[in-house]
Amino acid sequence: MPLEQRELLKQGGQALGLPLSDAQSDSLLAYQALLLKWNQVYNLTAVRKPAEMLTHHLLDSLAALPPLMRHLGDRPARLLDVGSGGGLPGVVLAIMLPSLDVTCVDTVGKKTSFIRQASAELKLPNLSAAHARVEDLRLKPFDVITSRAFASLADFTRLTRQLLGDDGVWMAMKGKDPAEEITALPREWDVFHVEQLTVPGLDAERCLVWIRRSPPL
Repeated sequence: MPLEQRELLKQGGQALGLPLSDAQSDSLLAYQALLLKWNQVYNLTAVRKPAEMLTHHLLDSLAALPPLMRHLGDRPARLLDVGSGGGLPGVVLAIMLPSLDVTCVDTVGKKTSFIRQASAELKLPNLSAAHARVEDLRLKPFDVITSRAFASLADFTRLTRQLLGDDGVWMAMKGKDPAEEITALPREWDVFHVEQLTVPGLDAERCLVWIRRSPPL
């Protein structure tokens, strides 16, 4: 494992307020190595250089962790990662939060196969994968439903509404503040926070859009 990669990852974690342990750093870099290996055969991600994976995938996913931890507090929770692809952010969140029960769903079988392999190799009993269209899933409701560039906010909430727990929230990872998408949401949903993120080493806008059911009038 290149020492430079580990140091860059740890520096990025510090910048995000996440002092990474050696075990966490090793697991994250082992996941990246697995992603690189599978990417040679299956098209899991368009990003193919380790240095870019570190910023565009690992640190980009880690940036959502402090807000998620603030939201959850100490309670165990169930999280659904929709259109997870190669497991982003789901695998990263599962590595960092062993008490978080993470399910990654994708319509592409080779991607869910990869996530299952990652779960086995990285010894993540809290990580599972579902090969399905998310609108067809029938699982126990989730506390948090997230996605990373999966769809418009209107489609994201419409396709997953049956999977959101009574007090659950959507945590949509977006680039620029999606003001038009927010305006297009039905009135039954309440965007209660748009949180700007800064990803170390990534010169691009990032934000989290937090959505819940609108309180009754």
